[in-house]
Amino acid sequence: MRQRLEETLIMTDKSTLDVTVLAGGISHERDVSLRSGARLSDELRRAGHRVTIREPNATLFADVAENAPDVVWPALHGASGEDGALQALLRARSIRYVGSHSEAAGLAWFKPTAKVLVDRAGFATPRWLSLPQETFRELGAGGVLGEVLAGIGTPAVVKPAQGGSAQGVTIVDDASALPRAMVDAYTYSDTALVEQKVTGVELAIAVIDTGDGPRALPAVEIEPVSGVYSFEARYNAGETMFYAPARIDDDVADRAASTAVEIHNLLGLRHISRIDVIVDAEGTVWFLEANMLPGLTETSLVPQAIEAAGLTLSDVYSDLVARALVD
Repeated sequence: MRQRLEETLIMTDKSTLDVTVLAGGISHERDVSLRSGARLSDELRRAGHRVTIREPNATLFADVAENAPDVVWPALHGASGEDGALQALLRARSIRYVGSHSEAAGLAWFKPTAKVLVDRAGFATPRWLSLPQETFRELGAGGVLGEVLAGIGTPAVVKPAQGGSAQGVTIVDDASALPRAMVDAYTYSDTALVEQKVTGVELAIAVIDTGDGPRALPAVEIEPVSGVYSFEARYNAGETMFYAPARIDDDVADRAASTAVEIHNLLGLRHISRIDVIVDAEGTVWFLEANMLPGLTETSLVPQAIEAAGLTLSDVYSDLVARALVD
């Protein structure tokens, strides 16, 4: 794998690349993006590349045209980097970039669409309802909430249909908590996703493609101290126990890995993704969501998976940049 990429770089005289990392933005996940961008940039520099970190703003494309980086890596979380618009513009200007193209980004970004595709393909995903905010205005809050409880019941998970880092996510164990949970979800998205809560082992499975096709890295098991993998549990050290590789049987690990790669391909994702699943007591792998620009912070899951595979962050990130150059 690395030999093929090194040969490609030698042929193109690009063993050291100029990489522009995009970090920050205006989404709710700005701070996480800045942390991802800083850590990514450090690793790319360690691999010998020349790296510029910059914010996405009104001068972005003029600056890219003037400075002509070899590859752009959007380390943006939230709509500014994950809804596909940025990728469409980069592609229209023939700018090489790491990550999925706009069509696949859009599918993964809107969670109900991803769930429909995954469900139709025969994979397990928790029963759900997708509710635009206008539904409550048209049909009345009391009636809609009653139907949600009748259709999904409790315990349930209420989350924004778009977004990440567990912002606006609530575990609803009692019907009385549902109205507040809906309000919290609508703070981050005009559509809320209400999902049956599945109990089991929560796994994050990184999928990378550095030249030989998509492959799953060892699953990372997530065990929050509080029992809920909240925003705080994700980004505050000590709030969550991580096990990489996950403490699951080999056959379950193989099925989870196979599921992750198949869903990565099904959604048309490229280069790098993270597929989040839960494995229940019967061994069923339940798809939760797909992330086309996963976090790369010091507590993020993809870096843990890379290290659990016996790889180094700088090598993998460098290989992904090389892949974007020729893909």
